[in-house]
Amino acid sequence: MTTLHSVVVRRRRAVAAAGAVSAGLLLLSACDKPTPMSTITVGTSSVNSEATCYNDGDALDTASLTKCLKDTDLKSIKVDPDETVRFGVDPKIADNGWTILMNGQPLTDSSKKTYRTIPGSVFFNAQYGAQGNSTLVSIKEGEKTVTGLWSFKLKKDS
Repeated sequence: MTTLHSVVVRRRRAVAAAGAVSAGLLLLSACDKPTPMSTITVGTSSVNSEATCYNDGDALDTASLTKCLKDTDLKSIKVDPDETVRFGVDPKIADNGWTILMNGQPLTDSSKKTYRTIPGSVFFNAQYGAQGNSTLVSIKEGEKTVTGLWSFKLKKDS
C-alpha cells in the first residue's frame, strides 16, 4: 500500500510542477519584450533608456513621433559645456542607422556605428537651436523611415 501511495504522491507533484512551469511561461509571454537601449555618457556619469517610442522595428507614424518629441518624463544628465558627450546605441539600432536630433532637428548625419561623440558646448549654443539651460536630445533609429526614438534632457552644468 505504501508503494502505491508514494507513486500517487510523486505523480501529483509532477503534475503540480508541470502546471507551475506552464503558468510561469504564460506570464512571461504576456510581458512586453524590452526595446534596444541607448546611453549618453558625460565624464563619469551616464544615463540609459529604452525607447520613448518603438514599434518593434516597424515604421512609426508622424503623429506618434510628434507625441514622443513632446514627452516630458525623460531621463536627464548634467553636461559641462567643456566636456564631451558620448552617445552609445545597441547594435540593433546601429544596424538600421541612427541620427542624433537636438530639439527635434537633425544634429548629425545618419551613422551605423554604435558610438558617437559631440562637444558639450554644442547643446547650449544658440547657433544650433539651443535655448536656455536645457536641451532635448533624441536618437532617431532609421534612415528612410523612423523605427524608434530615444529622448533625453541635457542640463547645463557650469
